[in-house]
Amino acid sequence: MTRRYPSTIASGVEHEIVITKSRFVAHAVPVTGPADAERVIAGIRREAWDARHHCVAMVTGVLGDQARSSDDGEPSGTAGVPMLEVLRRRDLTDVVVVVSRWFGGVKLGAGGLVRAYSTSASEALDRATIVRRAALTEVTIDVEHADAGRVDNVLRDWVRHHDATLGTTSYGQSATFALAVSAGDLDALRADLAAASAGALVPVVGAETVVDVPAP
Repeated sequence: MTRRYPSTIASGVEHEIVITKSRFVAHAVPVTGPADAERVIAGIRREAWDARHHCVAMVTGVLGDQARSSDDGEPSGTAGVPMLEVLRRRDLTDVVVVVSRWFGGVKLGAGGLVRAYSTSASEALDRATIVRRAALTEVTIDVEHADAGRVDNVLRDWVRHHDATLGTTSYGQSATFALAVSAGDLDALRADLAAASAGALVPVVGAETVVDVPAP
């Protein structure tokens, strides 16, 4: 059975809500790991230095197996954990969410805080572009420079119709195209390349790796 991997987000988003005069500004940002997340958190703290709280939830790792949260001075369990639950429910990883709060003078109570922080995180993520992840096999194809343009067009069309992505092309003695292809599509790639090149193009199959798969 094919393993399903948590998704991530394509880029950072910001969203503000106001509840009973308190401002909640959420930032949801893709990160490469805990150290990168700490850099993001520190940057938001510097930028929003006058906020009373900067509550945090993050999930990292290819399998989403690392998680942390912080209430940053709010009553225990009313901010970080509800935000973390939002990330978990959406099956996201390599994402940090920071919600900064400017107190409006009216206490919200524990239930009100849970709703406010979870809503702030959820509405921010509603605005994010979700990026699916999958385990794909690395493939390279060496092509004569004179044929590179035509093969590039063939491959761009091919990945649109298969579970695959086209990576960066490198140029040396020949043009080397890099793809990531699902194991089930490798035979189709071999056959389609052979048909497009009278058997001249043979893909070199490498290791399997987990990659971001852009939306079609």
